[in-house]
Amino acid sequence: MKKLPLLLLLLLLPLQPRAWGFFGHRLINRLAVFTLPAELLGFYKKHIDYLTDHATRPDQRRAVVPGEAARHFLDVDAYGDSALVRLPRSWADAVARYGEDTLQRHGIVPWHVARMQLQLTEAFRTRDADRILHLSADLGHYVADACVPLHSTRNYNGQLTNQRGIHGLWESRLPELLSANYDFFTGPAPYLDNPTFSIWEAVGRSNAAVDSVLRFEQELTSRFPNDKKYGFEERGAQGAVRVYSRDFSRAYHERLHGQVERQMRRAVQLVGAFWYTCWVNAGQPDLTNLPPGISAAEQRRLDKESTDLKNAPQRSIAGHEE
Repeated sequence: MKKLPLLLLLLLLPLQPRAWGFFGHRLINRLAVFTLPAELLGFYKKHIDYLTDHATRPDQRRAVVPGEAARHFLDVDAYGDSALVRLPRSWADAVARYGEDTLQRHGIVPWHVARMQLQLTEAFRTRDADRILHLSADLGHYVADACVPLHSTRNYNGQLTNQRGIHGLWESRLPELLSANYDFFTGPAPYLDNPTFSIWEAVGRSNAAVDSVLRFEQELTSRFPNDKKYGFEERGAQGAVRVYSRDFSRAYHERLHGQVERQMRRAVQLVGAFWYTCWVNAGQPDLTNLPPGISAAEQRRLDKESTDLKNAPQRSIAGHEE
């Protein structure tokens, strides 16, 4: 019975398998709302459709906003052994040591999350409803990205090990097929005593899983002929699309022992924890009398962004572009 509410939520979400994907990011932001205490739950639940619908805006902005792509990942292996111990937590210290060009090339997700956490705290402090919603939706996206193993390595799509496509398999295909049966109960979002430590810890956990993500797929591939590893499924206007077969996907899921489910659950709780922590650090402002919807100015901003995205030239963006 406890799975019934989740199944209803899944039915409300468009099934578009891209990255943690449109499906995954929207689900994570949506479920994170229910980890919040009563003082926050009312406001966030009132705007749950905004937080769900706009969870994917950062991915859509990659072709429009300079530097956007780097905000989604960190190539830990680009910095050598013990990188997660040696990399400075302070952005200023990191720039002084490595230079901004190097940092942008290899990704900045933990530093960007730390910066956005301060921005959202300030938005709560000034009780700016538009900015709270905008920053909350975006912050949820980047925190969720930090929970993905393949966002922590240069071999982000298996392109260095003849495993091209594994990014979509792990982040999209498995949740698409199996998340209706995942257990997303996380308990209440905790307060983060040190948000910077928490996001770096998330990246570290993700990076520790990279070896198994790649190795298990290689092991299964050696046992599945191509016509069993892949299949075709109808995807609306796209027609028949080549995908990892259901048998291969389920075998991979079993080999990972629920890793995708655990990381999604961790993302849900961590997103809620960042929202909650920002509110507490802002002095726990009363949100009950904030406007019931977004302002006309925020709607104009969203409309302009949508127009810019629609008219943006299709081009390859450096940094985990596959």
